Amino acid sequence: MKLGVFMVLFGGKPFEEALDYIAAKGLDAVEIGTGGYPGTAHCNPAELLADAGKLKAFKHAVESRGLTISALSAHGNPLHPQKHIAKEFHDAIIQTIELAERLEVPVVNTFSGCPGDHEDAKYPNWPVAPWPNDFQEILDWQWENKVIPYWQETGKFASDRNIKIGLELHGGFSVHTPATLLRLREAAGEVIGANLDPSHMWWQGIDPVQAVQILGRANAIHHFHAKDTSHDYNNTNRFGVTDMQSYANMLDRAWQFRSVGFGHDMKVWADIISALRLVGYDYVVSIEHEDGLMSVDEGFSKAVANLQQVLIKEPLGEMWWV
Repeated sequence: MKLGVFMVLFGGKPFEEALDYIAAKGLDAVEIGTGGYPGTAHCNPAELLADAGKLKAFKHAVESRGLTISALSAHGNPLHPQKHIAKEFHDAIIQTIELAERLEVPVVNTFSGCPGDHEDAKYPNWPVAPWPNDFQEILDWQWENKVIPYWQETGKFASDRNIKIGLELHGGFSVHTPATLLRLREAAGEVIGANLDPSHMWWQGIDPVQAVQILGRANAIHHFHAKDTSHDYNNTNRFGVTDMQSYANMLDRAWQFRSVGFGHDMKVWADIISALRLVGYDYVVSIEHEDGLMSVDEGFSKAVANLQQVLIKEPLGEMWWV
């Protein structure tokens, strides 16, 4: 496995300065935002696709520092019921797939999206309860009319270019659990896989080790984010895991994102890394920093130091003891 970072946290630094900082930390890979929620601070796909010289210089900037690009990321909601919003996210995903092909980057990360509850809806509707039965009807309509058709078409566009789609399992979107990821993969093909982030498993009450095994047995992990979650169970008892308070209200929230090792100890993270190895995942572990109690530099540095203790880097040898 290789250690990488989602560069969006260094969006305030110029691209090459951020690459220098990352390389100095001993990392192997970078994941780069290319639109949608991550923005285009370090990479504007339209510019690079239109200018071969800029594209070559961009690629050289990464490779000359001994780094590789693990994924391009254009997280967004391409199924948003307001068509102009959906189009912006969709266009970012399509351009990112085209750029990934040109850069020979194997994975594009994004969200599945979440539609509304009917054709004339204005806002997404995320059904999470089986009753009253209205929610089941909404869910069926969304998947049959929006989620599956969109990803069948967009998945084919990516597959034709030898690009895999890594969908982040994230609350608020149609694909948010191992089961929903596998449902979409069955309908849209193996081009669809997970950009698995354990932090979103923990707050939903899902064991990330089991999520790795469920998805890994189906060869459905295309990319992996390293981010932690901590719980305040007194607050959970008040607000539940679907706590709608702002992330900034950290003292009162049921759960919050943390840097690796500050929500769960390193034995838990060692178990996650071991599970990844067990199911054959030998790609990048990409640090994502969203810890409201630490600066970017400190949270990132601690995540690097903690993951370096447990990351399994060397190829498997023979079992000499067997």
